Amino acid sequence: MSNFIEVRDVRKAFANHTALDGVSIDVPAGKVFGLLGPNGAGKTTLIRIINHITAPDSGSVTFDGHPLQANDVYRIGYLPEERGLYRKMKVGEQAVYLARLKGMDAQDAKRKLKEWFEKFDIMAWWDKKLEELSKGMQQKVQFVITVLHNPPLLIFDEPFSGFDPVNAELLKKEILQLRDEGHTILFSTHNMASVEEICDSIALINHSKVVLQGDVDDVRQRYKENTYQLEIPADAQFDPSWAEIVAHEHGGKKNVLLVRKPQDETNSQFVARLAQHTEILGFSEKLPTMDEVFLRAVLQEEIH
Repeated sequence: MSNFIEVRDVRKAFANHTALDGVSIDVPAGKVFGLLGPNGAGKTTLIRIINHITAPDSGSVTFDGHPLQANDVYRIGYLPEERGLYRKMKVGEQAVYLARLKGMDAQDAKRKLKEWFEKFDIMAWWDKKLEELSKGMQQKVQFVITVLHNPPLLIFDEPFSGFDPVNAELLKKEILQLRDEGHTILFSTHNMASVEEICDSIALINHSKVVLQGDVDDVRQRYKENTYQLEIPADAQFDPSWAEIVAHEHGGKKNVLLVRKPQDETNSQFVARLAQHTEILGFSEKLPTMDEVFLRAVLQEEIH
């Protein structure tokens, strides 16, 4: 798989603060790449370097096979965390204006904008001033403007900030559709909940350094703790001395236990032994959430 973006040993400091300290990441082409980490970790600084808003003190960025150049910004759609549209200007008018700044023809821009506005159910606001729209509607408008010129690279910095659950789900579907159409998407967030749903691979930045990087499924496998979710009847008695019970939850017609499998046993052997002690309604491996991965990775980094 080729990489659309390659960042190598990038460093950036502001006054007495080091924003990026030798950061290297690979963003695969045609995938959703999650740039994760707490606020202040350096995510937005890295995005601004890729988007040619600021320059690194040292290191390099490769963009679609060549060193990053100023005119590459025309092939990037950037939705910043700090939303910035003209509040007194009519929505449709400024959307066409911003599309033309990205090199689009006015008629083509208007046609595509109306398609997107109808899809997002905001066509009725075309001739309204931006300040008349709710925050959610304003964000929809800015999302449309970001993707309208069909750039190969899309950068979304905290795109779900301020969205209600319904519109957040709509946005997730659109991001996945854009990926399926071949766009490379760089998705920055400190909210881990949405990562598992839309990201193919991730890099975790903490205190200006990359502490973890890889495919989402591989990362979760790497941090698993050999635990399994066991579902048994609610009235079943189960307390074998050889099985470590990590957690136990009562509910309805079944009990759910989190058990740790001995390292030297296969799944089949483990299930066979469990079945000697209780009826099994369900058995599945418990992989860590990205929240759990994040906390463990950060803790390991602080220990070292």
